[in-house]
Formats: sequence, C-alpha cells, structure tokens
Amino acid sequence: MLTDNTIKIVKSTVPLLAEAGTVITEHFYKRMFSHNPELKNIFNMTNQAKGKQQFALFNALAAYAQNIDKLAVLKDALERINHKHASLNILPEHYPIVGGHLIATLKELIPDQFTPEVEYAWREAYAVLSDICITEEAALYAHNKNTQGGWSGTRQFEMTNKQQESELVTSFELTPVDGKEVISHKPGQYLGIKIKPDNCQYEQIRQYSISQKANGKNYRISVKKELFPKPGVVSNYLHSLPQGSVVELYPPAGDFYLRDNATPTVLVSAGVGQTPMMAMLETLLSDKHTEKIIYLHACETPKQHSFANDLNELSRLYNRLQTATWFNQGGEGCNYTGLMNLRDLDTELPINNGEFYLCGPVNFMAFIKTQLLDLGVDNSRIHYELFGPHQDL
Repeated sequence: MLTDNTIKIVKSTVPLLAEAGTVITEHFYKRMFSHNPELKNIFNMTNQAKGKQQFALFNALAAYAQNIDKLAVLKDALERINHKHASLNILPEHYPIVGGHLIATLKELIPDQFTPEVEYAWREAYAVLSDICITEEAALYAHNKNTQGGWSGTRQFEMTNKQQESELVTSFELTPVDGKEVISHKPGQYLGIKIKPDNCQYEQIRQYSISQKANGKNYRISVKKELFPKPGVVSNYLHSLPQGSVVELYPPAGDFYLRDNATPTVLVSAGVGQTPMMAMLETLLSDKHTEKIIYLHACETPKQHSFANDLNELSRLYNRLQTATWFNQGGEGCNYTGLMNLRDLDTELPINNGEFYLCGPVNFMAFIKTQLLDLGVDNSRIHYELFGPHQDL
C-alpha cells in the first residue's frame, strides 16, 4: 500500500511530466537501449522510430501519476498492457531494468524538482505498479501453460497454407510442428510471432489478430503487406516466406474479444481491421447465438476488400447476418461510396441492446465511435482494438 504522502508527492509531479512531455520518454528509451541493447529484441523498433511508443508510454506515466490513488480507473488500460506484455514474454526480471532507467531519466532531466523525497515516492509507486503487472502477467502465463493445448514461451509452427485474400492481405495457416493440439483463443485475440529477418540485427516480435474461430488444431493470421510510407519489416518478410516455413509463436493474448454471444452484435471494421472480426463472425455463426449480426466494413477499393467471397457465402447461408460495405473510391461490390456513415444504413442498428466491436485505423474508429455515441449507444457497449501502442479514442 502506498502512503498518503507518497500519493501526494507523485500526483504533484503531474505538471512536471506534462511540461516535459515526450522528451522524458524519448530520453528514457535512448538511455535504456544504450545500456541494455538486448531489449531491442523485444521492443518494436518501428514504433520507436515513428514516436508511437514514446507517446504511449508518456500517456501511461501521466495517467498512472494522476490516478495513483484510484487505480481501478486504470483497470482496462492495465489489462491491455498485461496482455501485450504476455505476447512479448515480458518477465519479472525486466521490470527492475525499466524502473531503473525511468528513475535515472527523471533525475537527469528534472534534477532540481526530482529531489530525494520525490525519487523515493516514485520508486515506491513504480514498485507497486510492477507488482500488479507481474502478478497479472504470471496468471496469464500460468493459464497459457496449464490449459489444454497451451504452452510456455515460444512454440514452433509451420505455415501449412498461404492464401491471398486481397491486393495487400495474405492469410497464413499456422500448424504446430509437434503435431499436438493448440489452446483455444477468444475470438478477437492475437498471436505474438517472433522472427528474425535476414536484414535485421535483432529479433522482431509482432502481434497479429487470429482471423478464424478456435478449432484446437491450428491458427490463421491475415497480414497486410505494409508498403507506405516505407515497407514494413515484418509484414513484407512474412509475405516472402514460402509455404512450409517455420516460425515461433507465443500463446494467444489480448483483451479485445467477443464478450457476449447472447445479444445482437455489430462488427465494424476498416482495412485489415477485418482480421479479428472474421474470428468473431465465424464464432457467432457456429455458436448457439440466435440474435441479429450486422457486419460493416470499409476499405479503399474492391481490390483491397479481403474475405469478400467468404462474407457473400456466409450472408447467403445465414439469414440473421446482414452485411454492408463502403469503398472510399467506389467500385463494384460495395453498398456505399465514400466514408462510412451509419445513418446511411438501410438496416436498423440495435442501439439500445447491441454490442459494438470496432477495429481499424485510429481515426476511423474515433469517427465511428462518435457516430455511435451520437446515435445513443452507451459507451460501455463499444469495444475496440488498436494495432500497435495503446491510445484512447
């Protein structure tokens, strides 16, 4: 438990953090990677280069300092972080390294304000936070290890099938090399995949949503080949691998998943945000779910519409499934042209009792969330997934 004095001191540093901004987190990462370059095997260096990780960490620090006396407010954010850590195999021994560089960074950047008393308070606060994370992550690791089909650390999987889904997206069927069953994932969760491209000095870990329902035999991920503003290191490497290649996977993780299969459900995606939605949709259709399902998707052109044939076939087979598609540039096969406007829909959305799931670019999800709130959907029934460092919509 933190003392009242510690809480007071940490909260008093919020203005200092705000004034320094992401300078603190930029300095922190440079310092940490300089002293502990082995951590480059864990962190996404592309997000580092783009500044996304620094921004996410700064927001997390500021939120923790602001809410240190009411950590329940941070429950959802911490759960998301814990799952991401589990997909990276973050271990208890990593926390003292990160904490040491964080404290050293604050001492180096704001030495006058970061007095011994403030330092002691932050060390206490960090110890409490790390204990919470270590405990929660230990529970995730134990679940993954002890559940039927589960494992600890990485496990080798063979690419037993590659399928082109659209102009930029390819699906990879991943089957365990040991021939044993795999742990069931919750529809919407992702896998951590660890590879080492030939042109990379360090190992690369990325998270990709599982794009099919659980079957106990294998997983499927569907990966967009990132080309702009420059080619994605991991996505392009995966696309180049021939069928039969072997990769390493961490067990399924993620706090974005189908919460309730007994209510009307609306799935809303854009671009490669389709991937977790396909797992949710397949699960809903194969379960005892009898309520209406609405699947709304937006993309640029018909060539970028993944799973189009699958969705058409599912719509034909299941009367309770309704779909609508927006192509920003128009073209054959879409219902609407331009940006997704929910008021254009011919079908009635379950505003009062439906569950809404969003996945796609941040700006798209923020745009759709605003529309849903304006239509009267309660915020608690809007769930979303972000690829990369966590941000709020």
